[in-house]
Amino acid sequence: MGLLRVALTGGIASGKSTCLARFHELGAPVIDADRLAHEVIAPGTPGFTEVIARFGAGVLTPAGAIDRSALGRIVFADAEARRDLEAVVHPAAYEAIRRWFADLDARPGAARAAIADIPLLYETGRETEFDRVIVAACRPDQQLARLIDRSGLPPDEAALRLAAQMPLEEKARRADLVIDTSGTRADTARQVDEIWKQLQR
Repeated sequence: MGLLRVALTGGIASGKSTCLARFHELGAPVIDADRLAHEVIAPGTPGFTEVIARFGAGVLTPAGAIDRSALGRIVFADAEARRDLEAVVHPAAYEAIRRWFADLDARPGAARAAIADIPLLYETGRETEFDRVIVAACRPDQQLARLIDRSGLPPDEAALRLAAQMPLEEKARRADLVIDTSGTRADTARQVDEIWKQLQR
């Protein structure tokens, strides 16, 4: 039996990072698509050149890197701009994830399962590329409050960012497994522990 390729998804501020950290603590190989997305548009990459060509020098920091806050304000207010950015970022990030799974699978004594944290899995229509999909979900009011608390965004801007993603209830409905992150961190950790046991069976 080959490596079980697992995608962990959810929404902004739905508890994915907490779940991923717990899987990592339990010994699961993990990779974070958000981190890959940053690498894809780092200075010196083809992605960086494409982003500047599309959005202009106004999205650069004084140090010459991409200012993610400035870029975020543009793409979350303009669906076409968001699609243009995703066309640069997503193919490269998914290719990096594919290579990561393949490298893990080729190692002697490889893990039975590995987990990729992919926030926009359903939005990009890539869920069929994975053996299992786990969704981290909480109540919509919690998600909005967590996002405001974490980001410092005004409520209307935070709501705009959530509206750009598929609702958590819909993602949970489509998932193979759901982690309810609306309770305490200990509650979330217990669910992660149980799912990790299931994935290794």
